[in-house]
Amino acid sequence: MRFSHSFSCSAMGALILGCLLLQASNSNAQLRPDFYFRTCRQVFDIIGNVIVDELSSDPRIAASLLRLHFHDCFVNGCDASILLDNSTSFRTEKDAAPNANSARGFDVIDRMKDEIELACPRTVSCADILTIASQISVLLSGGPWWPVPLGRRDSLQAFFDLANTALPSPFFTLDQLKKSFADVGLNRLSDLVALSGGHTFGRAQCQFVTPRLYNFNGTNRPDPSLNPTYRDQLRRLCPQNGNGTVLVNFDPVTPDGFDQQYYTNLRQGKGLIQSDQELFSTPRADTIPLVEQYSNNRFVFFQAFAEAMIRMGNLKPLTGTQGEIRQNCRVVNSRIRSVENEDHGVVSSI
Repeated sequence: MRFSHSFSCSAMGALILGCLLLQASNSNAQLRPDFYFRTCRQVFDIIGNVIVDELSSDPRIAASLLRLHFHDCFVNGCDASILLDNSTSFRTEKDAAPNANSARGFDVIDRMKDEIELACPRTVSCADILTIASQISVLLSGGPWWPVPLGRRDSLQAFFDLANTALPSPFFTLDQLKKSFADVGLNRLSDLVALSGGHTFGRAQCQFVTPRLYNFNGTNRPDPSLNPTYRDQLRRLCPQNGNGTVLVNFDPVTPDGFDQQYYTNLRQGKGLIQSDQELFSTPRADTIPLVEQYSNNRFVFFQAFAEAMIRMGNLKPLTGTQGEIRQNCRVVNSRIRSVENEDHGVVSSI
């Protein structure tokens, strides 16, 4: 199977045309979907073909790439800072608590970057690669297509401390979730509820689930919002004092498909992590009508998700001469040049 960007866009574009035209017109003025039309028009096909190939052996990778984009954008904007390895100048975000031994897909981004550099050297940023990869991952999993505004550049540093505080926790209450999203500029209720729908596919580790099963909020009792049958199923997968790294499907019904089943699960008390179930089970929550609406109407959810993804992708982008176009997504270019100079006997400092 090969990925065809032109076919996919035409097939899905008609489905949500009205929403997409509106959002494209409201995108960050410095970003535009046709940014690489003249300089690297094959970028979508390269990224899509890599994802298709990876999905054949790793059904989790689509959700993992979407999560990488989310974790990148929430930490000082969508600038590929999450992809940087440790250096003498900064500590990698990969070591931050929300990412350590959890965030994955870095090698897949490396593969995309290598192939793009062969086709279009020093042209496509790692931040845009990550943004495109998230959109194609959703599309290939059955979700919507949307026009991806492009033209981001890559950061010159990582933000370890911010990654430990800016990303929403799986144990957050609804009020904490709202603040976390609003703090980065996603202040619409639909941003929170629609983007949370990214948990309609993928996996979570038992360590993020077990407190709800055995000692919710220090009560030594399970979370009362959990469906009892689902709770018992989860207890078999995540026994008390068991292996916290065991993986559990976010959606037990369609675990690898992008659909609205996530919201139906919430209405049934089958949200996997606390922060998901809070959207429906918090008494008198203003998020409840959106959960019900998205559960009943896939089209409305897809529209809201596409709009929220565009808004998230527009968070604090580096453009113009800001940042750089990394040659290797794991290191800043000055570090590459330093190594090259050392190889040629030239002394250089970073």
